[in-house]
Amino acid sequence: MVYRDDYFIRHSISVSAVIVRAWITHKYSGRDWNVKWEENLLHAVAKNYTLLQTIPPFERPFKDHQVCLEWNMGYIWNLRANRIPQCPLENDVVALLGFPYASSGENTGIVKKFPRFRNRELEATRRQRMDYPVFTVSLWLYLLHYCKANLCGILYFVDSNEMYGTPSVFLTEEGYLHIQMHLVKGEDLAVKTKFIIPLKEWFRLDISFNGGQIVVTTSIGQDLKSYHNQTISFREDFHYNDTAGYFIIGGSRYVAGIEGFFGPLKYYRLRSLHPAQIFNPLREKQLAEQIKLYYERCAEVQEIVSAYASAAKHGGERQEACHLHNSYLDLQRRYGRPSMCRAFPWEKELKDKHPSLFQALLEMDLLTVPRNQNESVSEIGGKIFEKAVKRLSSVDGLHQISSIVPFLMDSSCCGYHKASYYLAVFYETGLNVPRDQLQGMLYSLVGGQGSERLSSMNLGYKHYQGIDNYPLDWELSYAYYSNIATKTPLDQHTLQGDQAYVETIRLKDDEILKVQTKEDGDVFMWLKHEATRGNAAAQQRLAQMLFWGQQGVAKNPEAAIEWYAKGALETEDPALIYDYAIVLFKGLHQAVNGLGWYYHKFKKNYAKAAKYWLKAEEMGNPDASYNLGVLHLDGIFPGVPGRNQTLAGEYFHKAAQGGHMEGTLWCSLYYITGNLETFPRDPEKAVVWAKHVAEKNGYLGHVIRKGLNAYLEGSWHEALLYYVLAAETGIEVSQTNLAHICEERPDLARRYLGVNCVWRYYNFSVFQIDAPSFAYLKMGDLYYYGHQNQSQDLELSVQMYAQAALDGDSQGFFNLALLIEEGTIIPHHILDFLEIDSTLHSNNISILQELYERCWSHSNEESFSPCSLAWLYLHLRLLWGAILHSALIYFLGTFLLSILIAWTVQYFQSVSASDPPPRPSQASPDTATSTASPAVTPAADASDQDQPTVTNNPEPRG
Repeated sequence: MVYRDDYFIRHSISVSAVIVRAWITHKYSGRDWNVKWEENLLHAVAKNYTLLQTIPPFERPFKDHQVCLEWNMGYIWNLRANRIPQCPLENDVVALLGFPYASSGENTGIVKKFPRFRNRELEATRRQRMDYPVFTVSLWLYLLHYCKANLCGILYFVDSNEMYGTPSVFLTEEGYLHIQMHLVKGEDLAVKTKFIIPLKEWFRLDISFNGGQIVVTTSIGQDLKSYHNQTISFREDFHYNDTAGYFIIGGSRYVAGIEGFFGPLKYYRLRSLHPAQIFNPLREKQLAEQIKLYYERCAEVQEIVSAYASAAKHGGERQEACHLHNSYLDLQRRYGRPSMCRAFPWEKELKDKHPSLFQALLEMDLLTVPRNQNESVSEIGGKIFEKAVKRLSSVDGLHQISSIVPFLMDSSCCGYHKASYYLAVFYETGLNVPRDQLQGMLYSLVGGQGSERLSSMNLGYKHYQGIDNYPLDWELSYAYYSNIATKTPLDQHTLQGDQAYVETIRLKDDEILKVQTKEDGDVFMWLKHEATRGNAAAQQRLAQMLFWGQQGVAKNPEAAIEWYAKGALETEDPALIYDYAIVLFKGLHQAVNGLGWYYHKFKKNYAKAAKYWLKAEEMGNPDASYNLGVLHLDGIFPGVPGRNQTLAGEYFHKAAQGGHMEGTLWCSLYYITGNLETFPRDPEKAVVWAKHVAEKNGYLGHVIRKGLNAYLEGSWHEALLYYVLAAETGIEVSQTNLAHICEERPDLARRYLGVNCVWRYYNFSVFQIDAPSFAYLKMGDLYYYGHQNQSQDLELSVQMYAQAALDGDSQGFFNLALLIEEGTIIPHHILDFLEIDSTLHSNNISILQELYERCWSHSNEESFSPCSLAWLYLHLRLLWGAILHSALIYFLGTFLLSILIAWTVQYFQSVSASDPPPRPSQASPDTATSTASPAVTPAADASDQDQPTVTNNPEPRG
């Protein structure tokens, strides 16, 4: 606190405020003098404190240590001595939420965790205020209903001991705010506001803490008109440590959340602000306004439907019912009072405003209307939806979408939110309607708030990937996925509902498509015939198909149990006996591992239960691992005192690795909270684990199965519809299957979809964890050639092919080799990715050899494959090149030597030809010689040489 940092004093104490406390206690009367000062202060007769002025760290003097440094260390210190280090750019404002969150009123919510400040000054201030909290919370809310239980979660802090901390804000069933704080002395204190908060109206809730004073303000609308304000003061000291736990927005396993929507949420960690000082505008204004307009319209629709249901309950009939003829009406007309048609009290303006609703109500069978008015609205919405889906499933169903949309809107308003999901997909993909992202978001959020499974998965997927104008937010994605993941194990054990087993069936796999069947299909009939004859394997397979709804067979647990029982009792097959026992345990008691479960549930003999579960766990049974984790979590494991969450987490993790759903859910919870050292906080991993469980939901499997059946029957329109619905939830197999359909029928995709189907869904699929290699190859081709509005991108093409190669696809290696052949340079990080040492393979020929060899080794063909032929062709080219290289050198050498010899000969000939010729012999003087013809050269023609020589010499005279 006195000197500045230097070489010896590396971190001087940074103090922003010094408090000197003084107090007077009673004279010592046998008390323990070792009591802590905090406890002594509580019993003081008089006490006071004062603030001391502190010197900022960089205004303090250096201390003269009288020690000499080595010359190198002294030189380094002198370079840094007079520099004031810059603090990290950081403030105390945290935006916990920026995009609307649809809270369904269930036990799931958003988990946020605050780190410690990196700035030393801010972190010191935070620590000093642990017993004097100064902070502000500002959030937007749109409530649909008040709490149906005692309390519903809005925003609350959970500490490391899984207890509520400061602050904890809840909603009561009367509409008041319940604000709870944790005191320094270890107790909890709560207060309830004097005012209730509004329903079906966007409002901002601001709560500021300043020591023992709390100010609560609600402001309505965009202009923030003050609605209510209340100041609450306490004398107790609150304990506040916002890093020793995590915050939850909405519901959790401790309390259900509110029913409505959360808007932007800002948290000021070190400041107590007046509402006018808070900057937290309602973002996504258009979306927020659409939410408000939707519920205003739906209020009218529900009022109309309620009146209709009430009229039906009291015998009201539509006008056409007066003219029906049957024996009952004939008797009533003869002996009863004359019947009169009651006109519904709806004005023409209202009828013109909701024509589709009135049309649907007039066509509805009154005898099927439920008598419970609370359930009637939702059930009528379901009937409207069923009629709309029936029209969609017709041959020209996609062509009728624009006329079906109003009926789906009415169904959605009635609370039947399968219709909300259909509308969200139609608008987001432009499925024969104008593409409208805003309306797509609206109906997706409405469906998520209504706890529609596919809508929640759609929201979770969009926030997980950050696509379609949804912000990337893993905590928000986890909130949606965990909601459906929690329901998935329960749904699987439910004997009702439109569910089917989620199977990974690809439309490219002809072998798997051949074994798909129905109750009247050849495969099913053959299995049933063999099972009737006593074939144990056929009985087991038939029971599995019926129990889970596999291979196109409708889910029928009752029939499955009959086949399990038949096989177990008649054939006494061990596998069937075990399966039958498991089915009985799961169906009746939601438990597994018979003996362990028996001793745990009925005998309460935890020692024997643990004994049997440990044996089963050693054999690799994931159910046993999960049950052992539950024993540790509940603190009843024999020989282990108290709860041990660390050991419980280890067993849950082992169960999750074996595919256990509940174990996976516990692991995802540990990853999102980060409260266990063995599970460091990792929101992305938490989303992945929750997504894995959610995608096994039977309601999603039913949609996928309907799409597959339509494809097998050749109903392309219906297959496109259901695969679009499944693909938008983010499940990979449906995305690749939809892209395959769009490749097979591009005319269908262009006509009905407002998105680039092939590009969109192959692109989505390659970002999945379990993406197939052919999807990477497709995206590589699309990047290589360019697709519609997408330009060519060789770098991304190389990355896609490399990923396919890494997955063991020979085509990936082959395509990379072809790119090198065309002159493309493979980056070094791609080679490292493929574990190809660039130092050993320094040229393209060496890399080509390696790629073709790997292509050949990963090829499934026993005979010659394109990879082997390419490898052979490459080596033939190399060999031929070597041969040509050596022959060329020989030819050039021979040619040059021939030229040299010819030149030499020519040279000597020219030299010899340049010498003077020998003179002829001298004639006698009296002889006159005449050379009328030129002399003949040595190179004269032979014909000329053969002729006699003619001379002009005269004969001698006599």
